[in-house]
Amino acid sequence: MTVHEYIIPHVLVFRQHNGDDPPRADKGIAMGSPISGTVAEIFLQHLEKTHIKNLIDSKHLIFYARYVDDIFIIYDSSLTSPTKIQHYMDTIHDNIKLNATHETNDTVNFLDLSITRKSTSLELDIYRKPTSTDTTINFLFQPPPRAKTRSLQILHKQNAVPPL
Repeated sequence: MTVHEYIIPHVLVFRQHNGDDPPRADKGIAMGSPISGTVAEIFLQHLEKTHIKNLIDSKHLIFYARYVDDIFIIYDSSLTSPTKIQHYMDTIHDNIKLNATHETNDTVNFLDLSITRKSTSLELDIYRKPTSTDTTINFLFQPPPRAKTRSLQILHKQNAVPPL
């Protein structure tokens, strides 16, 4: 069993433009459109139902999970390989190309998790990007008191609301 992560990059194909006209996407949905996220989700669910389900049913993929455009896959290495999965995924649709992140030292980072493969289980830990500083701004710093107070109110309100 091998842990694998795929990332679907945001792909838009732009055509040449003349003069004052802004470039327009030949394919896809306008960026920033209120409906673009919904249409993209419907499209990806359709691709999963028609193409990925076959891999899961055939036991090539042991586990498949997607959050927006990040995909986490655990596959059976006796039935398939990362190269075969990558090739299959790249042939599903002409405008979708996946960038694979392979596990290193039995670990792969997916969203904010660091997932490590053990002999009989997966170990989860919090993943922080190397650029993370885990620091906050000093309360006596420059912003006006009203902005600091509002930030604290929002933080308090977020912590008071139970998660869904």
